[in-house]
Amino acid sequence: MSEINETLTQQELDELRDSLPQEVEIVGIRFKKSGKVYYFLPDGIELKQGDNVIVKTARGLEYGNVAIANRLVNKKNLVLPLRNVVRRATKADDQQYEANLESEREAFSICQEKINDHKLDMKLVDVEYTFDNNKLLFYFTADGRIDFRELVKDLASVFKTRIELRQIGIRDETKLMGGLGVCGRPFCCKSFLSEFAQVSIKMAKEQNLSLNSSKISGACGKLMCCLRYEHECYDEAIKRTPKVDSKVRTPDGDGVVIETNPLAGLIRVKLDKEQDKSVKVFKCDDVTKI
Repeated sequence: MSEINETLTQQELDELRDSLPQEVEIVGIRFKKSGKVYYFLPDGIELKQGDNVIVKTARGLEYGNVAIANRLVNKKNLVLPLRNVVRRATKADDQQYEANLESEREAFSICQEKINDHKLDMKLVDVEYTFDNNKLLFYFTADGRIDFRELVKDLASVFKTRIELRQIGIRDETKLMGGLGVCGRPFCCKSFLSEFAQVSIKMAKEQNLSLNSSKISGACGKLMCCLRYEHECYDEAIKRTPKVDSKVRTPDGDGVVIETNPLAGLIRVKLDKEQDKSVKVFKCDDVTKI
């Protein structure tokens, strides 16, 4: 869902921001479960979490769900421009939304047939109607660029509306499709992650995890998002922990660090004493670096 607001120049955005009060009343709207939350102006409507609403976006009317009830937000934290909530969804709006979902399922089957007819090397992942049926979007994955011009013509002749095909990445596909992770729980990206955060192999190293790609990669083939969850804790603990091979002064004398356990705050030190070259465990707070 990328076409929520129109694009303005930086000067126009600055002027718009300056015209706003210091705190602005907003509501947060989601258009898909676990999707990104977008801010809208409630326009005098008191909304609570879970309410369904109709909002105006750059691509037309859309049906969304309130994720954040009315609240005041500093204008510095807003992505401008903001559009108004049109109305709280009516029973007719709910019926229209359900009808669109059924139409999307039918469109998926038809598009899949057309892809097979044109022998295109692409995988159809999802189909989405705008609420007012002015546009029909097809999301697909492919290894390279696909010439789908003839496919678009075929689809337009069937559905009699604007057609748009969007190529998405493997992580986006996994988020749309869902499934179970190695932990046995539904994918985080499908359940609650609204945006993908950057994950690096360094995070796995700092958590002393196996660097076997099959053990630290998710179903999408990318590094698991959950590697980031404890990263800040490990990062802070590592900063307080002497590194392996560093010289430290302990209550039992000087020695060299041979092993660390950052989260527990413990290190194993091989002492330098001639009469005592044993390995002992110390708390990080009880030693100092030399």
